[in-house]
Amino acid sequence: MATLRGADILVRALAASGVRHLFSLSGNQIMPVYDAALDAGLSILHVRHEGAAVHMADAWGRLTGEPGVALLTGGPGHANGVGALYTALAAESPMVMLSGHAPLAELGRGAFQEMRQADLAAPLTKESWTAGNAAALGDDIVRALRIARSGRPGPVHVSLPFDVLEAKVAAGTIPAPPAPEAQRLEHSKAIAVQAELERAQRPLVLVGPALAGAAGRAARERLAQATGVPVVCMESPRGVNDPALGAFGDVLREADLVVLLGKQPDFTLRFGAPPALAADCRFIVIDPEPAALERAVRTLTPTSRVGLTAIADPLAAAEALSRIARASGPRQWAQEVESAIRFRPAEWKSLSSRAEGPLHPLEVGRAVQRVLDRSRDAVLVADGGEFGQWAQACTSAPTRLINGPGGSIGSAVPFALAARLARPDATVVAMLGDGTFGFHLAEVDTAARAGLPFIAVVGNDACWNAEHQIQLRTYGRERARGCELLPARYDQAVVALGGHGEHVARAADLEAALERALASRLPACVNVMIERAAAPAVARSATARAGAMH
Repeated sequence: MATLRGADILVRALAASGVRHLFSLSGNQIMPVYDAALDAGLSILHVRHEGAAVHMADAWGRLTGEPGVALLTGGPGHANGVGALYTALAAESPMVMLSGHAPLAELGRGAFQEMRQADLAAPLTKESWTAGNAAALGDDIVRALRIARSGRPGPVHVSLPFDVLEAKVAAGTIPAPPAPEAQRLEHSKAIAVQAELERAQRPLVLVGPALAGAAGRAARERLAQATGVPVVCMESPRGVNDPALGAFGDVLREADLVVLLGKQPDFTLRFGAPPALAADCRFIVIDPEPAALERAVRTLTPTSRVGLTAIADPLAAAEALSRIARASGPRQWAQEVESAIRFRPAEWKSLSSRAEGPLHPLEVGRAVQRVLDRSRDAVLVADGGEFGQWAQACTSAPTRLINGPGGSIGSAVPFALAARLARPDATVVAMLGDGTFGFHLAEVDTAARAGLPFIAVVGNDACWNAEHQIQLRTYGRERARGCELLPARYDQAVVALGGHGEHVARAADLEAALERALASRLPACVNVMIERAAAPAVARSATARAGAMH
């Protein structure tokens, strides 16, 4: 009778489920999987740090809607990757992290790299477990992929003991991945939601990161058109102060009904409390998870503000509401919300950098926008930090990836590589600060080896500027310490790693530098010396708000 190793069953199940790429860093515990991947036709993007592999799987999940898969070794390799799971969890990104593991037969006796890996990953995943036998590895994979995509998407972890990967078992049928079953919104509930939307004068539908991707964006547009009600995606850790949403906070305060469609009333929404939202604002809460729905109701005090609740997947609920909706939303209100989101201070139009010396981040954003506008299929990656906030405020593209509600920094370069792999013909531009670039600078080597060109526009102010600005505001300039960096030549480091480098110290040189970076067809760094500008605060005056309403 033919036999297979556990590793063979594992990779065949991945391939049968549609997985094409593994984001990985090699190690002793996962060498059987590397060997088995050859026969299964899976490609391995071999990275320089485990955290980067997890970030890439996260980005793949957000871009494609299909779980990205990170493959790490056990012990310290697993530990290196766990931190990046937090970004994926907060961003509701479908992905699976597979980790090698000490052999089951040696546990409790001081095995090499023995660690309670499933317990370590559990708080940052939807589910986390250790595989128990080789014959069931296919079922483990199918289960992990299903959980990652279902309900509120998110990361799942499975540890793979070395003896389970090496064990030989009778070759059986590889389980076929079942089609994901969406929790649909009951028709009666959809009718009730539509009735509430028609009764409201200033309704809003707020969605979370699960609807930030391509499928979610299309569903949001259909829902807004069908109902006439503004549908707003909130995926930034800055919440109501998200610079990409302009002066949205102004109109949020005036809403009389908010439908939370998979969106939690958490810190990003100031817990639904005044003054962020009106004390008499009513809520409808639709969530795929009963526990999350109950938490939302408890948060929105007094609970009498919550008029209706329902269990349903956000995408399925959006589609159900679109089917039965009547475009009854007040047109003037929809126009006011759109105007608030598009609002940017008038002085931004005339703001420019000095002829000599560091550039203002806004001017960098303008130049990058011209590159994005000329691209047929552009992807903008924006990291966190002050420069990242300017990037989000003044640049846009058909596809955008940001750090997400978790508020981490450092994911931009891995995100860019995954974007280039998922969209081979796209122009991918990552905008990130110099502190952030240090997290995964070595992944330029990965990009060069794999032939994944992208442009990293590094705003270099020789500082951890977000924290520096906190020090200035809270403690004063004389106590601003510990956040200094060197004005490093990151462009030269990128050249040494096989990429293209540009150094920009004057505004007049920026556009040509971007063009050369784009033309290089290499992973490129445009290292721009910038001012230490605080993140943008987008707020309209009372006069401007009144003008927008009439």
